[in-house]
Amino acid sequence: MFTNLEKFGLVCISILGFQLFRFLFKFLYNNFIAVALKINAVDLKETGRWAVITGATDGIGKAYAELLAKKGLNVVLISRTREKLDAVAKEIGDKYQVETKIIEANFTNADRIYSDIDKQLTGLEIGVLINNVGMSYPHPEYFLDLKNKDEIYSNIINCNVHSVTNMCKIVLPGMTERRRGVIVNLSSTAAQIPSPLLTVYAATKAYVEKFSLDLSSEYSKFGITIQCVLPGYVATNMSKIRSSTWMAPSPIKYVKEAMKTIGVLERTTGYFPHTLLVGVVHTLDALSPRISKWLIVRTMENIRARALKRVKN
Repeated sequence: MFTNLEKFGLVCISILGFQLFRFLFKFLYNNFIAVALKINAVDLKETGRWAVITGATDGIGKAYAELLAKKGLNVVLISRTREKLDAVAKEIGDKYQVETKIIEANFTNADRIYSDIDKQLTGLEIGVLINNVGMSYPHPEYFLDLKNKDEIYSNIINCNVHSVTNMCKIVLPGMTERRRGVIVNLSSTAAQIPSPLLTVYAATKAYVEKFSLDLSSEYSKFGITIQCVLPGYVATNMSKIRSSTWMAPSPIKYVKEAMKTIGVLERTTGYFPHTLLVGVVHTLDALSPRISKWLIVRTMENIRARALKRVKN
């Protein structure tokens, strides 16, 4: 016969075991099982003839444009530099034999561009929208110490927040009418983990995450898939990482993995090593928030110091 204390201990062990099993199953399901089985995966070609990609001439945006064109979708490339747009449109059109359209737009001009974009997209059967365009700090910096902070903070908010909101306003009416479509909004792991010295950037990316999840709840009944992707470091011009690594993959490698999760996961880092990074930070923060914050601040200060040294040289 068990004593009351032993019975209580068995109950506690059972609950702990169940919670551990639940955590491991959820982790394996989200990162491996669901993706491998393509549970609820979307056939992007069936959503519409055109895909629209913002920030489409470099990095992750260009990779999405290439891989969507490879699937047979025509692509609308939106970015601020005409020469780059022309070059990327020709490259993708020649390589994948799809139609391309370019729209020149500077997303830091929040009040001036969206009526023009709306007009230029009129009449296109848009099945996919990739809200990729974004801006960050020139380098990590304390909130009050960033040079030209008024202009930079305004540009970051316009580019990261207004672009996602307004592009969704433009494409959602057509998607709801046809009752199909995919919207992928690019956030950042900075929205999920402490990000001192990148405070405004991280806050705008937290907006993208919250906006995406609630918008998905509103419009899933119309057959529209809305996904939030939260990448860590990728070897792009924005991250200033020149050579790809396991933790900082090339844009093509990253997007190949992220696209496998469309329709499968509503919110994802898109790349398993980035999921591990977020998990490690959350675990450390749970064990000791003070030590976690201290380590992250020291890391960001070191990155800041190296960046300022390069500027002086």
